[in-house]
Amino acid sequence: MSKILITGCSSGFGLAIAETFLAGGWEVVATMRRPREDLLPSHDRLNILPLDVTDADSIAKAVEAAGAINALVNNAGVGMLNVLEGADMGKIRELFETNVFGAIAMTKAILPQLRARGSGVIVNVSSSVTIKPLPALSVYSASKAALNAFTESLALEAALFGVRARLVLPGSAPTTGFGKNAVARMGMDIPEPYSAFVHDYLQELRSGSEVTTPGDVAQAVWRAVTEPDAPMRIAAGADAQTWFREAGLSAG
Repeated sequence: MSKILITGCSSGFGLAIAETFLAGGWEVVATMRRPREDLLPSHDRLNILPLDVTDADSIAKAVEAAGAINALVNNAGVGMLNVLEGADMGKIRELFETNVFGAIAMTKAILPQLRARGSGVIVNVSSSVTIKPLPALSVYSASKAALNAFTESLALEAALFGVRARLVLPGSAPTTGFGKNAVARMGMDIPEPYSAFVHDYLQELRSGSEVTTPGDVAQAVWRAVTEPDAPMRIAAGADAQTWFREAGLSAG
């Protein structure tokens, strides 16, 4: 039986990914900073573990408890909705610690066992804001662009040993930095010289009917893990697919 470890399973994308792989017959290691048994249905193929991807000891304990796995999904991430002038440097560093260094540390901890077995998949959940630039997301976009570059280079290294690395890029969803909930609270986050422009821009963006759901992301991750010939980048959600096409890129 195949086993997958997923980070950031306390809500949104992570929960949907865990549910999808449980339904698909996989053994699932669902990790979260503060484990809650009530978030997922009890199952003999489910193991919920504590994990803080910014803490080396927490990573080591989770990886040891998980045992041998076949796939890793780096989904844990944090958002930042703010223009650069309004962004605190301490918060910026915290964001990179989770979105970039956390994913790198998890990959570094898991890759040796996949390499030794000569198989396995690493999927990093990025964002389509790396394809479509948006205001008030410059720092968040930078963190996800770094994750993209890391993954694409890692894929070349890992392929030497039969291991695949892939990217899933969601579009706009309530759990992301430019979803409806973020737009609603934006007035509290954006400095006054920018607030009207950013509000109008993102409100227009969100006025369309296209949106990314957690299910879209879960299905894209399923493809990335289970299809050996899945493309390097998979756009998750109708809006992400539109943005890829507008940029002249394959949506996967």
